[in-house]
Amino acid sequence: MTAMAHEPLTPEEVLLEGFLALDTPEGFRAELIEGKIVVTPPPDGDHEDYIELVLAQVYEKSRSRMQFSGHKGLKLQSGGGCPKDHVIPDGTFAPRTLRLYRGKGSWMPCDGVAMVLEVTSSKPNADREAKRRCYARGGIPLYLLVDREASSVTLFMDPDKDDYREHCTRPFGKPVTLPEPFSFELDTADFL
Repeated sequence: MTAMAHEPLTPEEVLLEGFLALDTPEGFRAELIEGKIVVTPPPDGDHEDYIELVLAQVYEKSRSRMQFSGHKGLKLQSGGGCPKDHVIPDGTFAPRTLRLYRGKGSWMPCDGVAMVLEVTSSKPNADREAKRRCYARGGIPLYLLVDREASSVTLFMDPDKDDYREHCTRPFGKPVTLPEPFSFELDTADFL
């Protein structure tokens, strides 16, 4: 029997394979963000309440019918020779007509995603910086960040390479206008 020679794995391939093989404890989630494995504990109740406050308004007020997935794994382009980012937003929105989640595995491409939602938790800088860059590189049109420590909501728009060209930050209590395909003002009065 002859052994087959294999090309050695690159460090990026080793990192990706190791990441995909992780078995995190129940409720924890692991993400591969800009070449680093980030493990996040289960969210607290306030975190989940903010997600529900946004979701309820999207379902009630959005001009387009939207589909929602909480904690859906997205494969995104990465920068600097790292393997693809594998990020799990707190919420992912897509037009219902796309049926974007049907037939997809644990990790899916971000094509068709209209907006991602993050609520800051145990690693707020990852949400403010690294994830913002990941979502921009993935071409996700809108990134909504509910920043609990800053008591503000920021909508990032118009992705270009590693960042968004525009953003609008409002303190809790002030509305944030969500553009097409949502086309409504997100009321943040209940965020206080």
